[in-house]
Amino acid sequence: MQNLLDTNYQVETPEAIDLTAQLAGPVPRILAFLIDLLIRAVVGFVVLIVFMFAGVAGFGVSAIVVFVLEWFYPVLFEVLRNGQTPGKKYLQIAVVNDDLTPVTWSTSIIRNLLRAADFLPASYVLGLMVMCTTRNFQRLGDLAAGSIVIHKRLPDKSLSELPKVPAMPPPVALSLQDQIAITGFVQRHDHLSTGRQQELADILTSITEKEGEDGVKAVQGMGNWLLGNRE
Repeated sequence: MQNLLDTNYQVETPEAIDLTAQLAGPVPRILAFLIDLLIRAVVGFVVLIVFMFAGVAGFGVSAIVVFVLEWFYPVLFEVLRNGQTPGKKYLQIAVVNDDLTPVTWSTSIIRNLLRAADFLPASYVLGLMVMCTTRNFQRLGDLAAGSIVIHKRLPDKSLSELPKVPAMPPPVALSLQDQIAITGFVQRHDHLSTGRQQELADILTSITEKEGEDGVKAVQGMGNWLLGNRE
C-alpha cells in the first residue's frame, strides 16, 4: 500500500533544476469533491426551479442540466482556473500534469471522463482503492491522463518571485521537456546571473526569435503563461 506519509513529488528539468510539489492525498481530495458536489447540486436545483416556473421543466431539461454540471463543471474550472475547481481551491489543491506543467484540455477531459469507472462498484470505491495504492495517489483517470493532484503551497523560499513580464503563449507547440525547462527557468530566475539568463534564453532563439535581454523577457513571458500567471 502507498505510504501515506510519502507525499513529496519531484521532477528534474534538463537544466538539472528540481521542481518539487507535495501530493494531495485521499482526504483533501474527497473533501474537495464533496464541496464541488454540493455546489453542483445547489446550482442544478436552482436552475431546475427557474425552468419549472418558466414552464419548460421536464425530463429533457433536467438531463441537460445534470450533464452540463457533471461533465463541464470540472473540466472548465481545471483548465481555466489553474487546475482548481471551487472545492479544490478551498482545500488549496490543484490538478497538474505529472511533469508539473498546467493541466491541458485533453488531460482534464480524459481524467474526468474516467470518473465513471472510478465510481464502480458504487460511491467511488474503486477510485478510492486505486488512489490509496498507487504511488502518486492517482485514480484511474489520473493514470490514463498523466495527471496528479498537488497542494498549492505557500511560496517556496528557494523559488523566485515570478517576473513582472506579461504572459505570452508559446508561438509554437512545445515539447514537455521545453515546458519544464521554461517553467524552471522562470521560477529560479533570481538565482541566475544576467549573463546566465541570457545564455539559457538564447538556447530557445529558434522559438522566441529574440536574443539577449529581449530573449530573456520572451522566455519569462512564456513561463508565466505556462504557470498560469496570466493576469
